Amino acid sequence: MSVTVRVPAKVNVQLAVGAPRPDGFHDLANVFLAVGLYDEITVTPADGLRVTCAGPDAAQVPLDVTNLAARAAIALAERHGIAPRVHIHIDKDIPVAGGMAGGSADGAGALLACDALWSTGATREELLAICAELGSDVPFSLVGGAALGVGRGEQLTPVEVGGTFHWVFAVADGGLSTPAVYREFDRLTADTQVPAPVASDALLAALRAGDTTALAGALSNGLQPAALSLRPSLADTLAAGTTAGAAAALVSGSGPTTAFLTEDEASARKVADALIASGTCRNARIATSPAPGATLR
Repeated sequence: MSVTVRVPAKVNVQLAVGAPRPDGFHDLANVFLAVGLYDEITVTPADGLRVTCAGPDAAQVPLDVTNLAARAAIALAERHGIAPRVHIHIDKDIPVAGGMAGGSADGAGALLACDALWSTGATREELLAICAELGSDVPFSLVGGAALGVGRGEQLTPVEVGGTFHWVFAVADGGLSTPAVYREFDRLTADTQVPAPVASDALLAALRAGDTTALAGALSNGLQPAALSLRPSLADTLAAGTTAGAAAALVSGSGPTTAFLTEDEASARKVADALIASGTCRNARIATSPAPGATLR
């Protein structure tokens, strides 16, 4: 018997970052939007805990207990007195280390899959609590759709979305370390008064209305200057997509994937083709949002 869960990538349509807290984290106003790029997590009973991975950049995915999928299985097993004897296989399609929460998606997917495989009877609240222990983005990967995350991003409130949004994601060569990007944010803002993060009313209204033009004018990412500081070449990618007709462009989360909002599918294809032709990225992926969260297949 095996269980498979499909889980989406995310884009941060707003990422407002506060000053560092005493615990090293930052308070956030983080508006997540799940997008239709997916990893699939399959769990099968085994003699011990094992992780395998296939797909683009699978060689970059850790296969030990540092993998969030393995950590999710261990956390659920410990709560229910179960030995985590399971083979976790990740079919990877979300860019690796790309600021689209691929690792977090795998954690949420493995958690839901193991819960079904072991019939633990865990409540949704228990699963979300485990997700929050695993990482700031993991709860949203379980929930999907759209949500405002506060605290360090793990405290979620659903956000209404009134239509479909079209995106292009430019995949960069190599990854960016999220902790390194936050350290650079701290360095760049060391001599400034960092305001408390607040969700944008204009952005939330644009999502509710399904208004691409309004959303394009409201997108923001407080980590973008830090990502560009560490990877200046991303500015060329952003410029290439904007020149090709994207309504808006921004670094996705901590990067280095860049996200381009377009008016419709035809515009998305035009932008994707131009990005690939520009030579400023390794690949360009088209997707729509919102997308459902972790789902049993």
